[in-house]
Amino acid sequence: HADSAMSTKIRSSTAQEPISKSPHHERPKWVGFVTGASAALSGWMFVHPFDVLKVRRQLSGGQGSLLSLAQQIVRTQGPTGLYAGLSAAAARQLTYGSFRLGIYSTLHDVLFGSSDCSVIQKLSMGCFAGGVAAFLSNPVEVTLVRMQADGRLPAAERRNYSNIFSGLYRIAIEDGFQAYMAGATPTVVRAMVVNMLQVGGYDVAKTSYQPYISGVPLHICAALTSGFFYSVVTLPIDTAKTRMQNQKPLPDGTIMYPSLTRTISKIASTDGPLSLINGFGPYFTRCGGHTVFMFLFMEQYKKLADKYYPKEQPAQSPKEKELRRHRSNTFSPASVAVAVSEHSGAEKSGALPLRD
Repeated sequence: HADSAMSTKIRSSTAQEPISKSPHHERPKWVGFVTGASAALSGWMFVHPFDVLKVRRQLSGGQGSLLSLAQQIVRTQGPTGLYAGLSAAAARQLTYGSFRLGIYSTLHDVLFGSSDCSVIQKLSMGCFAGGVAAFLSNPVEVTLVRMQADGRLPAAERRNYSNIFSGLYRIAIEDGFQAYMAGATPTVVRAMVVNMLQVGGYDVAKTSYQPYISGVPLHICAALTSGFFYSVVTLPIDTAKTRMQNQKPLPDGTIMYPSLTRTISKIASTDGPLSLINGFGPYFTRCGGHTVFMFLFMEQYKKLADKYYPKEQPAQSPKEKELRRHRSNTFSPASVAVAVSEHSGAEKSGALPLRD
């Protein structure tokens, strides 16, 4: 009887306990947009000066070193000159950053839930999200470029936008609403490539590195990988975008840079092909740095979102259920030790007869 009781106790201790399922509340769609905007803005604060240097170098044709350019800005405008256009940059991150990361995460949740998807699917979602986000936020992009470039102009030619709202208002009044879409084509093309390689590429790199590293080192390596590739591919497009968005009409009313292809061709023929990659140093520091900081913040904000709005776990297949059931009925050393200990205690207390 004692052996039978112990055997029954062992099987009882290893039986699968019922799992209580809390009612699932669907995650609100705005959560992905809020985490995206917060991560994009938080990461940007560390790299804005490099974006200012990048814009100035692109407009100067690559003349002078980055150090001399930074010294010139500080000398003529003070240290705050390195943060020229910060209000427009913040507005850009709250619009473009929110849209591209929010659309990507929403698409992933709707189409795949908590399951993983293929490399092509990740890159395609990133490309689509980037294009839509760039088109919607182009007015802010135009204002940002103009505010950052204003300091290099003679005092009489400066626009002197006081903030993002002043810039948006004056662009509409002085240049017309069509000016909001200046450089929209290169902006959208660049954003599609950027988001495909940055957001989709980060997901791909993260999955590839997971067998070898984890935690913060995993996030940094994946972010640097995606940031490097998107910097190399998009710098010529970004140079063309900057020229198109900062240009003023010529005396005859025409513009020098009417399209993306003609802008790239004009820059290459006038300033040389290498001018298309002027400012790669600050551009990669800005892109790679922002990618690292943005995704480090993103991972933390996602943990907060998962805490308050947990995702529904994917349903188990019949094969997975059978495997789990088989494992629950297997005698493990730990379960046997627990059962033997409880059985011995019962014998000593008199609940079971002592064995000779």
